[in-house]
Amino acid sequence: MKRAFKYRFYPTPEQVELLALTFGCVRFVYNSILRWRTDAYYERQEKIGYVQANARLTALKKEPEFSWLKDVSCVPLQHSLRHQQTAFSHFFAGRAAYPVFKSKRHKQSAELTASAFKYREGKLYMAKSKTHLDVRWSRPLPSVPSTVTISKDAAGRYFVSCLCEFKPVSLPITACTVGIDVGLHDLFVTDTGFKTGNPRHTAKYAKQLALLQRRLSRKQKGSKNRARASAKVARIHAKIVDCRLDNLHKLSRKLINENQVVCVESLKVKNMIRNPKLSKHISDASWGEFVRQLEYKAEWSGRSLVAIDQYFPSSKRCSCCGYISKSLPLNVRHWQCPECSAKHDRDVNAAINIKTAGLAGFACGESVNP
Repeated sequence: MKRAFKYRFYPTPEQVELLALTFGCVRFVYNSILRWRTDAYYERQEKIGYVQANARLTALKKEPEFSWLKDVSCVPLQHSLRHQQTAFSHFFAGRAAYPVFKSKRHKQSAELTASAFKYREGKLYMAKSKTHLDVRWSRPLPSVPSTVTISKDAAGRYFVSCLCEFKPVSLPITACTVGIDVGLHDLFVTDTGFKTGNPRHTAKYAKQLALLQRRLSRKQKGSKNRARASAKVARIHAKIVDCRLDNLHKLSRKLINENQVVCVESLKVKNMIRNPKLSKHISDASWGEFVRQLEYKAEWSGRSLVAIDQYFPSSKRCSCCGYISKSLPLNVRHWQCPECSAKHDRDVNAAINIKTAGLAGFACGESVNP
């Protein structure tokens, strides 16, 4: 299997200048080719593919006004066109919207293949740089990377992601199974009644973030003070993201380590965040990212992830007798079954039903990963 290992690194002033130039060239090539392809279609009904786009890039390099494109490696420029072609493929297949222009105010990245970097004796060198990158190797690489992606986030931090071949090791088989019901009051509740709680990282930094955003709104556009204020806001957002991901990784790893089969509910998160009252809370909970982590960690560890149908009435169905309540508003956290008089905690009852349905489908060979 292939796995990406992400590390933070601290570039030298010369490397900062080279990376800024590389990011700028990648962004310029992507935006200029995108504009050229768009105009060609609307003006002449001409469809441009990757081969024509690559030829256009070669022509741009030969023009005197764009000679600075030769100051960086050609590999990330060509890869930006490959990414653009992939974006068009997703658009024509109906999986994504039309490709948009890249902005210098957001995350910047450049992808390097084996011809544009060297990895020797635990040191990583990029093309056009004489010194190695000062990477904080938190863990050793399992093999020589085939692809390296260098990125800079809005907070000004530099990261390198190394794509390597690795052999996953399956965990010992266990008889434990679990069903989980995700929510907002608790990130998830298991069928045994365990509740994780919800850290609510966005709410934790809401006052500090609001203060910095008000200060940013008063700064003059294009000034250095505005750039510094924008960096402070970006650092708060980065802190929120890091805290959220750290919590999700710990919880997902714990579930995979302790259970052979994990049963979850399929949710259309993109549709759920359209609710204006709950969209911020649903986004902060990151249910989609949580299930994604469970999926690939289960594959690496030899576990099974079972996703039941999204329309399965897990909360309204009595886990004791199977009675389905006609209506169960969100503010009702506990209810009693009118058939068997069993008292239920809404979330625990849903987790039990999810586990029952998931194991039944898994036994029949109908396990479907989300």
